[in-house]
Amino acid sequence: MRMVDLIQKKRDGAELSTEEIKFIIQGYTNDEIPDYQMSAFCMAVFFKGMTDKECADLTMAMVESGDQIDLSAIEGIKVDKHSTGGVGDTTTLVLGPLVAALGVPVAKMSGRGLGHTGGTIDKLESVPGFHVEIENEQFVQLVNQKKLAVIGQSGNLTPADKRLYSLRDVTATVNSIPLIASSIMSKKIAAGADAIVLDVKTGAGAFMKSLEGSMSLAKAMVKIGNQVGRRTMAVISDMSQPLGYAIGNALEVKEAIDTLRGEGPEDLTELCLTLGSYMVFLGGKADSLEEAKEKLNEVLKTGKAIDTFKTFLLAQGGDPSVVDDPSKLPQASFVFELEAKEDGYVEELVADSIGTAAMWLGAGRATKESEIDLAVGLVLRKKIGDSVKKGESLVTIYSNFENVENVKAKLYDSIRIAQTEVAKPKLIYGEVKE
Repeated sequence: MRMVDLIQKKRDGAELSTEEIKFIIQGYTNDEIPDYQMSAFCMAVFFKGMTDKECADLTMAMVESGDQIDLSAIEGIKVDKHSTGGVGDTTTLVLGPLVAALGVPVAKMSGRGLGHTGGTIDKLESVPGFHVEIENEQFVQLVNQKKLAVIGQSGNLTPADKRLYSLRDVTATVNSIPLIASSIMSKKIAAGADAIVLDVKTGAGAFMKSLEGSMSLAKAMVKIGNQVGRRTMAVISDMSQPLGYAIGNALEVKEAIDTLRGEGPEDLTELCLTLGSYMVFLGGKADSLEEAKEKLNEVLKTGKAIDTFKTFLLAQGGDPSVVDDPSKLPQASFVFELEAKEDGYVEELVADSIGTAAMWLGAGRATKESEIDLAVGLVLRKKIGDSVKKGESLVTIYSNFENVENVKAKLYDSIRIAQTEVAKPKLIYGEVKE
């Protein structure tokens, strides 16, 4: 088998066999296939696409390139959730305890974030004492006992995907549905879940800007999951503006606490109940999505969800008293208000740009080496469709710098005010169940 022949085969639009795809991924991982040939292959896929079978084979070849997590010692159906990213995406902090409160085991492997704010681990480390440095045996034990635990990602999960993504990033082949779908699903499958719920974002602040593209990606990932024996469903949700109000690590933890008390932002609450209902249904704790949502609403009302969050924090060394006293979370030295310059209605909140402003404050990482400031960030006071009066606050800025004029300028450029009423955007655009 020669790589040049396989490049030509895909260039001409033919379907590659399982063995041929394994040959490509194994050869590239083992440095037997050079970057220039793999670049040519990625470009051929970019233009010619892949069949459903090829996508599933590519995903499994990347899964088999490194470690695979064995969660079989955890009782019950393990359901994982993945979001394709966005600004202010606090769903994992809410969904973990919300779903675990109904007995669905949540064995979450998370990473640290690059970009607007930290990853789930960074956010949780805003809680004094909380840590993810636990052995696998203890991780399994915690999930069996408490139904929820979070651990850092293994360094050798899907090494082929890491190499391939770096190459795609510099060869203009990132935006290919088969390559994106197999990249995401390989990591989820290697992490050991029995079932997967996908939150595929769409809009200006999402990776996939168009609804058509987001739907195509969701369908591709659901097909891959189901073809390789993982029950998979997807929700397409809005990211034309930041989700919820908070953007920043400790600020998002506080917002998650509010949401678990039933007092969170309407959009964040609705999305978590929707995603959570899929997780509970796939986890076998409800016979329908409607029943699952009713059960989730009940654990919010009774306080079981917030109690599960406290238990989870304590089990991993965190101080659960932050739930009742969020002032124990890291606090910024300075608080500023971004005041509206005119009356009107919020027409646009450019999510990416607002996220960049939060990163400038120190809430996120520009590079892997960047230090995150857990205390800083932004809290939106208005969302799209809200009316605003001149002098009212649009955004509260939490900073450890006294001079935030550059951040204010960025935010003013990111928020557009209209003189006529503006409709609030839809939150859930669709779902893919098979």
